[in-house]
Amino acid sequence: MPLKFLQPIMKIIAIGRNYAEHIEELKNERPSAPVVFLKPDTALLKNNAAFYHPDFSQNIHHEVELVLKVSKEGKNIQRQFAHRYFDEIGIGIDFTARDLQDTCKAKGLPWEIAKAFNGSAPVGEFLPLSRFAKFDDINFHLKINGQVRQKGNTAMMLFDFGTIIEYVSKFFTLKKGDLIFTGTPAGVSKVQIGDRLEAFIEDEKLLDFEVK
Repeated sequence: MPLKFLQPIMKIIAIGRNYAEHIEELKNERPSAPVVFLKPDTALLKNNAAFYHPDFSQNIHHEVELVLKVSKEGKNIQRQFAHRYFDEIGIGIDFTARDLQDTCKAKGLPWEIAKAFNGSAPVGEFLPLSRFAKFDDINFHLKINGQVRQKGNTAMMLFDFGTIIEYVSKFFTLKKGDLIFTGTPAGVSKVQIGDRLEAFIEDEKLLDFEVK
């Protein structure tokens, strides 16, 4: 009997340490190349579904990020052609169990359990590229309980969209539907049960959910 292979599923590729002020607030070393990690499809949280605070961490941090949606397959993509491989830009939260991450880092261990746990990647709506005049001047921000907690602009990125896609596609073949989280600006902090998170690109709210 022939083997039956599962349909490929999307993957979430994420970039760490891509905003200088965020690097400083966590006292990390400034990277010379994009810092890349992965989240499984089970991390994805869609349709403004509530985020249920896990009981294995006492220090879950929010990290708001712009998210690229990959539109076609590619690998070893040159920077100047990177814009051909995504067709929408959205916004998401890279939830991080900071206490677990700190423990793993202190022991020199991988820290997927701190970044890739269930529901750790809420993603909002996406906007077509036609909505953006240029990629190096996109504003985005996060409100928690009505107050702005994080603000960013793509001009502040250490590695722009093209550089990110060029770099990650050396190692991972990009597939249609993959998501690329592009890094968070300064202002990360602990979330609490009962918090309401709202994420915006420019002044358009694209993500709105509660922590339960």
